[in-house]
Amino acid sequence: MPPKPPTREERLLSVGQLASRSGVAVTALHFYETKGLIRSSRNAGNQRRYPRAMLRRIAVIKMAQRLGIPLADIAQALAHLPLDHTPSAEDWQRLSAGWRDDLSQRIEALTQLRDQLDGCIGCGCMSLKECPLRNHHDRLAEAGPGPHPADSATTH
Repeated sequence: MPPKPPTREERLLSVGQLASRSGVAVTALHFYETKGLIRSSRNAGNQRRYPRAMLRRIAVIKMAQRLGIPLADIAQALAHLPLDHTPSAEDWQRLSAGWRDDLSQRIEALTQLRDQLDGCIGCGCMSLKECPLRNHHDRLAEAGPGPHPADSATTH
């Protein structure tokens, strides 16, 4: 007699199983769920159960986070994928294409910062008229006199 196929409940993963198999903490899984990145259903005992497709979604989330993609951008990209299917290589190609330009810009900016770092002597750049790292092209002067938040000057 052939083995009986697993029931729907047997094909689902508990939160502990999902955490173990994905390498992501249970608290992070709950957080991802509240942000709509992954989904679960509840069994008769009101315990969360996750479709196996969530393993691949979590892998996509973790890779995107490793690239420095903000969680809001990841959520926006994943919103275009149905929750009930495993993201494919084609899905990843579409998602990553949207992030490639941003990643290239950040790499360029970090490279520029690294290359200009030797010119910084930690002198309290706000007292300088122009600092290639903190006050490039004297952009802080446009904001008026007095101190300004660090993010008010760009480095490009």
